[in-house]
Amino acid sequence: MKITAIKTERLRLPLDPPFLAAWDPVPRTHFDATLVRVRTDAGITGYGSGDTMAGFADYSDLFIGRDPLQIASHVRTLETITFHAGRYWALEAALWDIAGKACGQPVATLFGGALTTMACYASFGESRSAAERADAVLGAREAGFRAVKIRIGRENVAAGLAAVRAAREAAGDDLALMVDLNQWWRMPGDISVALDLPAVRRVADELHELGVLWLEEPLPAADIAGMRTLREQTGVRVAGGEMARTPGELLGALAAGALDVVQPDVVLAIGMLRARTVAEVGPTASACSLTCMWLPASAAARISSSLMTRLDGRRSAATSSWPSR
Repeated sequence: MKITAIKTERLRLPLDPPFLAAWDPVPRTHFDATLVRVRTDAGITGYGSGDTMAGFADYSDLFIGRDPLQIASHVRTLETITFHAGRYWALEAALWDIAGKACGQPVATLFGGALTTMACYASFGESRSAAERADAVLGAREAGFRAVKIRIGRENVAAGLAAVRAAREAAGDDLALMVDLNQWWRMPGDISVALDLPAVRRVADELHELGVLWLEEPLPAADIAGMRTLREQTGVRVAGGEMARTPGELLGALAAGALDVVQPDVVLAIGMLRARTVAEVGPTASACSLTCMWLPASAAARISSSLMTRLDGRRSAATSSWPSR
């Protein structure tokens, strides 16, 4: 079997009113996604979706005419391209789709098939008032969610903490709460000053009192020592890595004791194959491995449903239940 063509299609969903992402200073008037189609001479077409794929046409010749099932080789090729250009991991997702179709098996089965069900959490992207956030959390619980994630913006930490406090008071202890500071990476042009370790330490102390399950991306990616300090001195689990560039970035954070929860977005960060490797290493470092699903969830779901992960010895995001505190 050979790859005969790779086609990309940019899709855009208008947003009215605009989406005020807590991590983006620019209001979002649309949501973009790119659909990738990989065609083969066997009549099988694989589909993937992820980043813009802008500029990929310059590198498509590295894949055309090759066996789509040689995925490990294609991943190494993508890694060389990523160093020079964009994040083209949606292509890998499409190749796994071909592999699953060729074998007549779900990709989760090809990855190990450890799970048949997977719990999800509701992720709130906007900063809202305490009353609005409490209402939204109750709505998520009524919809069947047993865990939610709340953003706290750097520009108004006090309001963010008030929203988390209101969510806990409204939902009680039977709903797992997570908090995201979104400080590991930045949107283009965002050069605002990050919250430093002392400031984040104060946030973490209060979140610990509220029984928050984890604090996500509390510091910039380079501050590995700071994240380890938070873990050791506050008792709050630290999560991160959704936009990591390389597996080494995540493995290094694990080795340094900086993360409890590793959560690469597989179509924006390190791809499916490498994410699986990191997920296997995570439990040996007493860490839980999840996948971020803010963007297209299909590839991330394949990873999560193929692996058994843990959090303090209890089943968590990739399983059927959540710890409540």
